[in-house]
Amino acid sequence: MVPPDLDGGDPSRGSAIPRLDFNPPEERVPGFEIVDLATLHERRRRRGSRPDAVHRVDFHTLTLITEGSGEHAIDFVTHPCRPGTLMWIRPGQVQRFADPGTTDGTHLLFTPAFPPHFSSAERLVNEWYGPVCWQLGADPAYAVLSALLGQLRAEYDRTEQAVSAEILQLLLATVLLQIDRLPHPDGGTDPHSGGEVYARFRAELERSYATTRRAADYAHRLGYTVKTLTRACTAATGQPVKHVIDGRVALEARRLLAHTDEPVATIARRLGFPEPTNFGKFFTRHTGATPGAFRLAHQGR
Repeated sequence: MVPPDLDGGDPSRGSAIPRLDFNPPEERVPGFEIVDLATLHERRRRRGSRPDAVHRVDFHTLTLITEGSGEHAIDFVTHPCRPGTLMWIRPGQVQRFADPGTTDGTHLLFTPAFPPHFSSAERLVNEWYGPVCWQLGADPAYAVLSALLGQLRAEYDRTEQAVSAEILQLLLATVLLQIDRLPHPDGGTDPHSGGEVYARFRAELERSYATTRRAADYAHRLGYTVKTLTRACTAATGQPVKHVIDGRVALEARRLLAHTDEPVATIARRLGFPEPTNFGKFFTRHTGATPGAFRLAHQGR
């Protein structure tokens, strides 16, 4: 979970990144919904939200584009959307439909608690990392996932008999496990190669990145040595543990600078820097730009 103090404040004043709760207009099955992407855009318009507004969600979304073209921005990376594009956005990630264009497809929403607890899919849902976009094109996986999502939709839309939450859970688990088989979209390192050590570390990092950047603190809390954490992080990301920690802090700093109007000093304190000067040096070292220059270049996008 994103630490709550990082996303507090009054959204109308631009002091927070708007956060959307799981709140479908008709919750046929608690914690799960599947709709057309075009229906989602229309729903947001009726609620007064611009389709291209920046926001976070407290749940998972899976989108398979089936027609049209457009663009979707996820944490400073803009992904082209066309038939065969698959996106998995996890809780806390910052996104916007940079250009909804003419895209349509299947949009699946589910809370972290919805997938069955006895399957490996639970591990995938609880991970705070991993690829967010695949361009499947003519890949056979596109047909497989399209068929599975069609089965999910057919079950969810049942009218003759009650919808089975268990069937939806099992089909969703199958979808997630199929996605886990896909190669890394940019040929990067497989995050699963860090094993349980890396998974536990990343969960602790999400809880604590705003309070400590010391690798030794994470090692102590998890019962490992710093060397063990470094080995797991290097296997999963190609980077040592300190780089992974600093990268997570820098990501949140970029989010807050680009998508809120909070003073730099306030953002610095939120991220555990008592002195704005130290935050500025940290940010410049990790991004190549000062906080002010980064904000100027990215706000309003």
